[in-house]
Amino acid sequence: MSESFQVLLVEDNPADADLTRESLQDSTVAIELSVAVNGAEALDYLHKRGRFAAFATPDLILLDLNLPGIGGREVLAEIKQHAELKRVPVSILTSSMSEKDIVQSYSLGANCYVVKPIDFKSFQAVVRAIEKFWFGVVQLPPGRGDQGRQPPAAQ
Repeated sequence: MSESFQVLLVEDNPADADLTRESLQDSTVAIELSVAVNGAEALDYLHKRGRFAAFATPDLILLDLNLPGIGGREVLAEIKQHAELKRVPVSILTSSMSEKDIVQSYSLGANCYVVKPIDFKSFQAVVRAIEKFWFGVVQLPPGRGDQGRQPPAAQ
């Protein structure tokens, strides 16, 4: 694997963050996962502030809506207001099944909305499906000065 994909997971639940990390370990592509535990940390990461100054812009953001302090909706709105960030796909990965949350997330510019399953195997399957879709099916926009991201060749 010559290319690695940068994924930012914005998740305050350590168990869900661990499950996501475990689910991505067996990926067919190289994924470097960074975790922000709240909205403020996510925004510092995305704007390369403080200890995140040298971090790469992610190729995908997995964003929980229910975060302490600055919530996921505010993070999403901030991402989509900045030219350098708004092309980064944002997948909402949350426990909320609220129609209001779904509509608001898409209105704010979310690229997809996925409800976290409660059981372990279903959670893993959902994370793997997200990974296969974003890094195996779609054409991602150019980022970090490269010429664009091509999905891996079909095997």
